[in-house]
Amino acid sequence: MEVKIMVKIGLLSLLLWACKEKEAEKEVPVLKKENSKTVYELQAELKEAGYLTMNYVDEKTRDTVIMQQYFIAFLKSGPNRDQPKDVADSLQNLHLEHLGRMYELGYADISGPFGDDGEIRGITIYNTPTQQMADSLANLDPMVQAGRLQIEIHPWWAAKGFPLR
Repeated sequence: MEVKIMVKIGLLSLLLWACKEKEAEKEVPVLKKENSKTVYELQAELKEAGYLTMNYVDEKTRDTVIMQQYFIAFLKSGPNRDQPKDVADSLQNLHLEHLGRMYELGYADISGPFGDDGEIRGITIYNTPTQQMADSLANLDPMVQAGRLQIEIHPWWAAKGFPLR
């Protein structure tokens, strides 16, 4: 329950920042790095491809930042975790191949296991236009198909192109 409240507060804060976007439209900011597209050109491309986005203006730098909706998949312990070791090892290799393929195709931006032995085993962040597409891709995972893992997906907003620190 607390997590839902915190997510709602975070999204509300982002929406409030997005309201300040009109001030930034006087200038046409260019994305940093090697990309020469403006924020508005990139946002139009994302919208045309079916992605949800919103902007906010960074108070310190006055840069317009694009927020994009991604989908975070929680990989949870599934009902069938009693496979023999050789089968579990094979499934793990197939699982890693699947995640590598998702990354290579541009559908997954980051994946990784959690460091404890809890019910939630890991996450994958899907870069897809819809939750249905992310769910379909996540359910192609051989570990999910074998019942060793199950998927729980939630929409997740992050600044487009920002690296992990």
